[in-house]
Amino acid sequence: MMDNRNTILAVALSIMVLIGWQYFFARPQIEAQRQQQATQAALNADKQAGETPGAGAPQPGAPAPSAAGAPQGKTRDEALKASPRVKIDSPRLDGSIALVGGRIDDVSLKDYRETVDPKSPEIVLFAPLDSPQPYYAEFGFVNAQGGTAKLPDGRTEWKAESAGPLTDKTPVVLTWDNGEGLIFKRTISLDANYMFTVKDSVTNAGSAAATLYPYALISRRGEPHVSGYYILHEGLIGVIGDEGLQELTYKKVSDGPRSFRQNTGGWLGITDKYWASALVPPQDKPYDARFASTTDGGKTYQTDYLLNAMTIAPGASAETSGRLFAGAKQVSVIDKYETEGGVRKFELMIDWGWFHFITKPMFYALDYFFKLLGNFGLAILAVTVIVKLLFFPLANKSYVSMSKMKLVQPEMAKIKERFPDDKVKQQQELMELYKKEKINPLAGCLPIVIQIPVFFSLYKVLFVTIEMRHAPFYGWIRDLAAPDPTSLFNLFGLIPWEVPHFLLIGVWPILMGITMFLQMRLNPAPPDPTQAMIFNWMPLFFTFLLASFPAGLVIYWTWNNLLSILQQWVIMKRQGVKVDILGNTLDMFKKKPADAPKT
Repeated sequence: MMDNRNTILAVALSIMVLIGWQYFFARPQIEAQRQQQATQAALNADKQAGETPGAGAPQPGAPAPSAAGAPQGKTRDEALKASPRVKIDSPRLDGSIALVGGRIDDVSLKDYRETVDPKSPEIVLFAPLDSPQPYYAEFGFVNAQGGTAKLPDGRTEWKAESAGPLTDKTPVVLTWDNGEGLIFKRTISLDANYMFTVKDSVTNAGSAAATLYPYALISRRGEPHVSGYYILHEGLIGVIGDEGLQELTYKKVSDGPRSFRQNTGGWLGITDKYWASALVPPQDKPYDARFASTTDGGKTYQTDYLLNAMTIAPGASAETSGRLFAGAKQVSVIDKYETEGGVRKFELMIDWGWFHFITKPMFYALDYFFKLLGNFGLAILAVTVIVKLLFFPLANKSYVSMSKMKLVQPEMAKIKERFPDDKVKQQQELMELYKKEKINPLAGCLPIVIQIPVFFSLYKVLFVTIEMRHAPFYGWIRDLAAPDPTSLFNLFGLIPWEVPHFLLIGVWPILMGITMFLQMRLNPAPPDPTQAMIFNWMPLFFTFLLASFPAGLVIYWTWNNLLSILQQWVIMKRQGVKVDILGNTLDMFKKKPADAPKT
C-alpha cells in the first residue's frame, strides 16, 4: 500500500537527512571555521602582543602543564592528610582547600551520588595533586620578563586567618609574606551553588615596584573516561571572547596546544557529561587563554588564562579577582550564572547540540511539568499530550486521508487486476483515483515525520541534562536516563541470571513493541509480500533497537503509540472505515493462496 510504503520512506529519509546533515555538512563547516580561527590567531599573535599593555617579547604565560608531583602511590585520603587544609561546607559542596599551594583541590557534590542508591558515595569532582587522579584549580602570579620577585607557588604554605570552614556565608582569608616586601592576601568565597570567587591582593612594602601577571588554571591528570557518544562533547571547552565556543576533545588537545590572545569576556574549563569546572576571568578585562596538555610523567590536561600585567608601586596595593565554577551542570544554575552573574554565553556549558532551538524548549516544557506533577516520567507523558495537541490538525488531516485510502481499496485492487503487467499504467490510474477522491498519498508520512525531531530532542534532553539523571518513574524504573533494567530473558528477575546487555529487553520496550504492532494492525497488511514482511517484523526490530535507549524515551514512544491508536481509531470510525485489528492480525497467519507472489 502506498501509505505504508511512504511511512517506511519517511522514517528512513528523515533519519538519513538528520545524520547526514550533521556528519557531512555541519560538522566539517564547524571544524573548518575553528581551524581558520586558530590560523588567524597565530598570524596575528605578534601584532597583538605589540598592542598589549605591559606585553613584551616573549610574552609571560601561566605555568605550563606539568606532571611534577606525580602520584606516589597515595590514596585520595592519604593525599588529603598530607597538607593542612581549610574545610569547605556549603549547601551543595563539601571538601577542602589545601594551604600548601592555596589550591582548590578537594570538591565533592552533596546532591549527587554515584548510583541510584542514596547511600552510595558522593560524586567527587576535584582531587589533590598526589592522589591517583589529580584534578584541581589554582590561582597565582607570574613575573614579568626579567622579574625576580619571590611569588607563591605550589609549595607555598599559606596561613589561614581563621580555622574556617568556607561556607556560602563565611569566606576564607589566606595570607603569605614573601619576606622581600610583597604581602599576598587571598580571599576565597563561595555562593550557595557552585561558584567560587577568588580575590588576590598584593601589598608592596618594599622599595621597588613589582610587575606581576595574574593567572588561573585548571589541571587534570590521567585520561578521563568519556561516554564516547558523538552527540555529546566531553573534554576541554570554553567561550573565548569574540572567538566564540571552543570544544576540544582530549585527543585533539593532545595533538597541540590552542592559544587565544587578548580576548574579553567568556569562560574556559573542562567538562564531563554531567559535571564541569570552569574559570571565569573578569568579564571586562582582556586575557590570554590556552588549552594544552603534556605527556611528561603522565598525561595532563590544562586550561588557563593570563591577565594583563599589574604594577604595584612601593607602598601601594593592587587587587585582582577571578571565579571558578566547580559543580553539576544544572540548567537553572547555569542559566542564572549567565543572566545574573554576567558570565558570557555560559549556557553553552551544556551541550544542547545543533538542534538547540528544539532541545531547549523541550527541556523547559519537561521541567515545567515536573515542577507541576513532581515526576519527570509524568512530565514526559504530559509533554507528549501537548505535542499531540499542537500537531493535531496536521495529524488529523493525515489520518483522514489514510482513511479515505482504505475506502478506495476495492477500486485500487480493480486497477491492479486491469493492468497486472503495466506498472506505469497502474500508477497513472491510481493518481487519477487519488485526485478524484481528494486523497494525498503522502499524508501517511506526516505523523512519523513529526515525531522525528521530537524524538531526537527528547533523547538529547534525557541524555545530557543532569535533571534527568537518576530521575525515577514508578515501579522498577529508578532512572529515566538509563535503559529499562528488566529483561524478558530472565523472566524479569524471576530467574537469578545476569542477562547480557544485548538481551536486556525490558517491560517497557516490550510494551512499546506491542503498541507499535497494534498501531500497524489498524491497517490491513500491504498486498506486496515484501512490504508486508517489513511491517510484520518492524515492531520486533524496534523493540530490540530501543531496549538500550533511556527508559524515558521508550515510555514516550509507548504513550505516543497509544495516543496515536486512539486518534486514528476515532477518525477511521468517523470516516466510515471498519476498524478490525483482530482480523488484520489473524490475516498475518493465514496461508497464502497457491498463486500468491513468492518472496
